[in-house]
Amino acid sequence: MNAERLLVHYDQIADAPDAIDRLRRFILDLAVRGKLVAQDPKDVPASELLKQIGQEKAQLLKARKIKSLAEPICIEDDEVPFRLPSGWLWTRLGNILTKLTDGTHHSPPNDSSGNFKYVTAKNIKDDGVLVDGITYVSRQVHDEIYSRCNPKRGDILYVKDGATTGVVTVNDLDEPFSLLSSVALLKLPTCLLNRLIVVFLRSPFFFDQMRGFMKGAAIPRVTLKRMAPALIPLPPLAEQRRIVAKVDELMTLCDRIESVRSNREAMRDRLSAACLGRITTPDAAMRSSDVQFALDALPALTTRPDQIKHLRCTIRKLAVQGKLVPHDANEIPAPFPIKDSDGNPEGRLQANIPENWRWVNVAEVASARLGKMLDKAKNRGRSYPYLRNTNVHWFDIRLDDLKTIALDDHEAEDYRLEKGDVLICEGGHGIGRTAVWPGGRPDLVFQKALHRVRPGPYLLPEFFAQCCFVYFETGIMQTYFTGVGIPHFTGRALAKLQFPLPPLAQQKRIVTKLAELMTLCDRLEASLSLQKHSRTRLLDALLHEAIESVDGGAAPVQTAA
Repeated sequence: MNAERLLVHYDQIADAPDAIDRLRRFILDLAVRGKLVAQDPKDVPASELLKQIGQEKAQLLKARKIKSLAEPICIEDDEVPFRLPSGWLWTRLGNILTKLTDGTHHSPPNDSSGNFKYVTAKNIKDDGVLVDGITYVSRQVHDEIYSRCNPKRGDILYVKDGATTGVVTVNDLDEPFSLLSSVALLKLPTCLLNRLIVVFLRSPFFFDQMRGFMKGAAIPRVTLKRMAPALIPLPPLAEQRRIVAKVDELMTLCDRIESVRSNREAMRDRLSAACLGRITTPDAAMRSSDVQFALDALPALTTRPDQIKHLRCTIRKLAVQGKLVPHDANEIPAPFPIKDSDGNPEGRLQANIPENWRWVNVAEVASARLGKMLDKAKNRGRSYPYLRNTNVHWFDIRLDDLKTIALDDHEAEDYRLEKGDVLICEGGHGIGRTAVWPGGRPDLVFQKALHRVRPGPYLLPEFFAQCCFVYFETGIMQTYFTGVGIPHFTGRALAKLQFPLPPLAQQKRIVTKLAELMTLCDRLEASLSLQKHSRTRLLDALLHEAIESVDGGAAPVQTAA
């Protein structure tokens, strides 16, 4: 195995998506191929072990502890998926089991108390049977189920039905219990190591066999008839113990690596949250240079795409709080009186705005109206393409799938869009989404599901759109919505929406700075996406290389019926 290259490149692949889970699967794959530990020629070969299994099954049959011995199914040469080490052989799962069955196929009455535990798929975990919240059945019900399906400590339990199909564990309960049909019971001869069989049943090789057999479109399902003929490698007993010990060692290492990575990510999240919290606190007396220092530090703490969204939100919040660009005390504020919160402190951003900023209502700085009501029976005139709320997304207007509406010339002028108009979704899915119309189509109108806000001389549309986003993300805009089932953002509520207004010159600087920082976020997002793709490809290549290197020069194929 060329594991050294995996270790050399570990720092590059550790943050690949599902890297630890894939390394776990890789370990199991090496184990099932006989490439995880060294072979010892002194080990008693698996062919002798198979004879012992046959003898033990014959004794159980003679003692009437099992009902019958199924005829072994031969393995054809073209069925063998890969070569095994010397001393190993291929067999079928049913050939090495003394019993393969499942629980009751009729869900019995069960409750929080009773005589015997009732185990279902939800109780089967990798490390044993989870009894928290388990239910119970009566003795009469249990006796009927247990007469056919009698799990005992050390038996193997395999989930064969439902969302967790493929989860397998060793039964660690001492007392008898009843089992549902979603779980298969596998009993082994005493000469086999149950934990080795669990390792192999967890391997990608075995799961791929079961996935090919799964029945049911909605619910994954494996049948006992499909499990029994599944191929499984059989190593010498001594090597089985070495494999289990090595798997335990490597899985513990994976646990530690996962814990270190989790702690590292948690630390980054805490540092990022502390940094963002400091610069967005309303009462924080920070200079713009302090904010810039914090923003410069954030990319180093941003390693996941979900963190980019939070970073964008923070930058926008800083912008509308007056913390993103330097202030000029000489800039003349907009000519509106200084006002309080009109008795609704929840209806505006909680921020100490600069002295030459003003709190204003939408009605003071812009004209707003809803779009044209659709009524095919009344609409007359020329056809105009119109925007719906499905066309308006945050900071983006998409012109795909435009519908048309008939309007006379007077109505068309009333509802025509001009460059710089701000469109806000009034209700339904996407309520509150805001974007600025960039112009380019003089014939475009808008439907009633949208507000058109046309800013006056003291308001830049791009700055107002940023305010709308921050108000929505902080839940402030929602305080203006009405309606219980389907919320609406009425024209009257929109007119009352109160937001901070900087001098026009500062609005321009804020919008310019925001565009610059959003571009940086785009680049960071693209870089993270590229890194994710590169790490995934590198991990794929290294795992493929390792598998290829361990498959060379294997011993001839050995099979058993």
